[in-house]
Amino acid sequence: MAAARGISGLDCFRKLETLIEAGGANAVGEARALLAQLKGKSQGLAEAIDEFLLDMMTLDFLLETEREAFQTSARHLAHRRLSMVKLLST
Repeated sequence: MAAARGISGLDCFRKLETLIEAGGANAVGEARALLAQLKGKSQGLAEAIDEFLLDMMTLDFLLETEREAFQTSARHLAHRRLSMVKLLST
């Protein structure tokens, strides 16, 4: 996985932004792997990562069920949660 190869922080967040926009069957797993390296830094960061991953799961569900009316809102929320993860990771 990318996290195991030591992907840089900036590359990690760029990849996560791409996953939010593209979605896909493995998006949640890839996001989890990318964020695994950050999770132990603080309790607040761990909670922010969990909330982001929950939003990614919601987005994945909306994409799978073709609920297009909600996809834009779910992506927007995932981007906001990822912003919180970025802030807490620095």
